Amino acid sequence: MDLVRELAIVLGRIVTIIPLLLIITLMMGRRSIGELPVFDFLVILILGAVVGADIADPKIEHIHTAVAIILIGALQFFISKWAITYRKFGRLITFEPTIVIKDGQLLRENIKRERYSLDNILQMLRENDTFDVSEVQLGIIESNGKLTVYKQPNKGAVTAEDLGIKKTAESISYPVIIEGKIYTEVLKDLKLNETWLRKELARKEVSNIEQIFYASVNKNKKLHISFHNQIHSVKPDIFH
Repeated sequence: MDLVRELAIVLGRIVTIIPLLLIITLMMGRRSIGELPVFDFLVILILGAVVGADIADPKIEHIHTAVAIILIGALQFFISKWAITYRKFGRLITFEPTIVIKDGQLLRENIKRERYSLDNILQMLRENDTFDVSEVQLGIIESNGKLTVYKQPNKGAVTAEDLGIKKTAESISYPVIIEGKIYTEVLKDLKLNETWLRKELARKEVSNIEQIFYASVNKNKKLHISFHNQIHSVKPDIFH
């Protein structure tokens, strides 16, 4: 009977806590679900822990859980309001945007500082329909961890305003050097070899491959290079 009673309590808590959690989440706003900034992420973790403990342990007072959920939701609501009203406060509880690509160059130090790998950046570029780093004028890691890409003006998507102009396919670049290591298999697939690559590097006055953070080649045999010590100053600064 005790087991049946405890199961009934758990079921009752689930039935009552989910509507309350739904109301609190809707009150917190769409921003919490769509962007998940740092503070909102912590709030969701805490809500999950509180609700999970309440459902799993019938000995916990149910009313205490309900009050805790309401207070956590209210705290998040007011913190979000303050962050919107007072920009300095808002910048203290989240990440600043970080530029990781400038004029087709990968900024290695910024990428490492944000604890992203080169593979992460390349994946996010592909998710932005960009397969050639050289086409990017500005790449920014936003406070929610997503990559915003602004392409070179002549590389933007063709629109209806371009009537009468045939859109050509964008080039796809393939990595041939990553962190100073040559990928000979990629060169072979492109019907190229290491000799060709070294000649191209010599033409660009690059003698030390270890200086290269990332290099790619497209099907037009155009070589693009980003160096380890690539530094760009972008003005004005980009803030929230």
